Amino acid sequence: MSANGNGYKIFAGNSNLPLARAVCEQLERPLCKATVGRFSDGEIQVEIGENVRGADTFVIQSTCRDANQNLMELLVMIDALKRASAGSIVAVLPYYGYARQDRKVAPRTPITAKLVADLIETAGATRVVSMDMHAGQIQGFFNIPFDHLYAMPVLLDHLRRRFDGHTEDVVVVSPDAGGVERARAYSKRLGAGLGIVDKRRTRPNVAEVLNVIGDVSGKTAVLLDDMIDTAGTLTLAANALMDKGASRVVAYATHAVLSGPAVERIQKSPIEEIVVTDTIPLAEPARALTKIKQLPTARLFAEAVKRIHNADSLSSLFV
Repeated sequence: MSANGNGYKIFAGNSNLPLARAVCEQLERPLCKATVGRFSDGEIQVEIGENVRGADTFVIQSTCRDANQNLMELLVMIDALKRASAGSIVAVLPYYGYARQDRKVAPRTPITAKLVADLIETAGATRVVSMDMHAGQIQGFFNIPFDHLYAMPVLLDHLRRRFDGHTEDVVVVSPDAGGVERARAYSKRLGAGLGIVDKRRTRPNVAEVLNVIGDVSGKTAVLLDDMIDTAGTLTLAANALMDKGASRVVAYATHAVLSGPAVERIQKSPIEEIVVTDTIPLAEPARALTKIKQLPTARLFAEAVKRIHNADSLSSLFV
């Protein structure tokens, strides 16, 4: 809690204002004033519109499309708060972009997840909060506290209501080997089966399905992933599951990146419904697609903000 009793203040960039406002509604606090605009040449222009001296401050900003612009907004806002003598600056990133290059997988490639971590820390953030990171080890790239929230409470609640306890004919499927741990956690809590799509990625954003591990014949397959980007992996996995005899396929994911041909692929796929969260706002083509349903995460982020300000434990939010 702030030493001078100023409480806490919540700011937001332009990446996901609806979520920021929803978090403030949950906390019954106003979204604080900040001008986040552009100079005539496109440079980011920020002005904090109220006194933050000694206060705990929170900046809600997803680094989604346009990732470069939204990341720069975040960095400039953090710097502005630091120079305005904020007591603490918590960067709340519902979606942490640049997370897919978290290690060197080939010669002469960057580790951009670490680079972005360094930028956020250098700008002046004193803590970071994010949800369903693409790679959990990115938390270790920071030398400041990092709180990794999970969308599981939101997605799992929807799954339980969808199947109403009748999960004997449900299989939770990971679309690749990297998501097996996540799929296993959901299947255990649902009391459902577990499946894996064996996939080989030939180049970035291009995948080839090889095999389906697990019995999906005559069952409802629930594809589970942390993000949907071009939807290539997801739709190929759905086709493979239907070829193996699945009666229907639905998909759940935290982050709806939905770039390139994603919406068109989803529309043409056998997936009945895709359920995502609001960590990334849907573009108009995705909003118009009836297959896509968005769930709110404001309650989780609001609870995290409240607990951080009160110096309470966040452990119960991590599961």
